[in-house]
Amino acid sequence: MENLQYAHTQTTTVADMAPQTAAGKVLWHFTMSLDGFVAGPGHTMDWMTGFSFRPGLVEEYAATTGAVLGGRDGWDAFPDAGAVYGGAWKGLLFVLTHHPEDAPPAAGVTFLSCDVAEAVRIALEAAGGKNVEVFSPTIGRQLLERGLIDEIDLHIVPVLLGDGIRLFDHPGGAPVRLERHDGGDGTAAVNVRYRPLATDPSHSVR
Repeated sequence: MENLQYAHTQTTTVADMAPQTAAGKVLWHFTMSLDGFVAGPGHTMDWMTGFSFRPGLVEEYAATTGAVLGGRDGWDAFPDAGAVYGGAWKGLLFVLTHHPEDAPPAAGVTFLSCDVAEAVRIALEAAGGKNVEVFSPTIGRQLLERGLIDEIDLHIVPVLLGDGIRLFDHPGGAPVRLERHDGGDGTAAVNVRYRPLATDPSHSVR
């Protein structure tokens, strides 16, 4: 839930994916490090600064999102429904938990204790034809296994974390093949090229 709270402060003019539409979809949506982490250890998000996003990106997702579904760990780390998309989004937030009895009540938040398929059904109904955003790696993986994810929307930022919460952590599981949403070659690799920034001059090679 905390991941996209930080996106509202930065803008850029580089190309991005096509604008999102409100079509009753279930979106697994995260900003992600190059090495596949969507949060640092303990759901820390201090690494999510200094990056830029397409102008209007946050407003676009805020306008097309009818409900948000997250997990208890993420909620406990950032228990503020008003901070989703930096406060640009207003709607119903559902938190799926095995122990709702010890969750302090929060305005605009409904704690669910049910199967993930039922949770996403409840969220879709509440979304009123708009999209449901899934802000949980664990819930997203379970929905993916059930065939209940319509799109995986990722904003990959140029940083290597090396530790934390991975988007898709499924040791021993079978690979999940994806296709590009833009209708391009479904087997094509996506190429990115970066170079390391020297953060400490003493580490530079002479």
